[in-house]
Amino acid sequence: MMRPVNARLDEHLPSDHRLSKVYRVGAGLTGLLLVVFGILGLIDRIGFFDTGGDTVLALNTNGALSVLSICIGLLLFVGMVIGGSFASTLNIVLGVLFIASGFVNLALLDTQMNFLAFHIPNVLFSFVVGVMLMWFGMYGRVGSALPHDNPYWRARHPEQAAREQRAQSRTGGRPVGRPA
Repeated sequence: MMRPVNARLDEHLPSDHRLSKVYRVGAGLTGLLLVVFGILGLIDRIGFFDTGGDTVLALNTNGALSVLSICIGLLLFVGMVIGGSFASTLNIVLGVLFIASGFVNLALLDTQMNFLAFHIPNVLFSFVVGVMLMWFGMYGRVGSALPHDNPYWRARHPEQAAREQRAQSRTGGRPVGRPA
């Protein structure tokens, strides 16, 4: 029988933790990609809500999409700088929003409501970036085989983590079950 877990995740994952590096790299690379796309769109001086088919890096764009891309890219840079659980959560949330945006803009193709000038490549790009951000955000945070020294595993299994910590302190800091 499954029972609810009353564990709280440590929201202060150290910024130098190896998981934080994954979250930072994911946020930074994706943010860089979005900022470059946005700046190139603005350099072309495309109309703010122009839907005329102007492309940058093989994606349709206009001024509104360029500014939105720069803002989201800068937000990802903030996540990269802060790191830790914040970067992980930001990657996950923005990943879900990118996927949702792909579906919404897919429904808006060929309508007057397509004010971001999306075409099919833009929709596919939204899906790919969304999945990529979610992967970076969830890395080491979800899964059935997380190592027992993982802070997220420890938060979900506090009793077992405490038992292992006590056993490890009795063995002089060596992980339980490992030779000296």
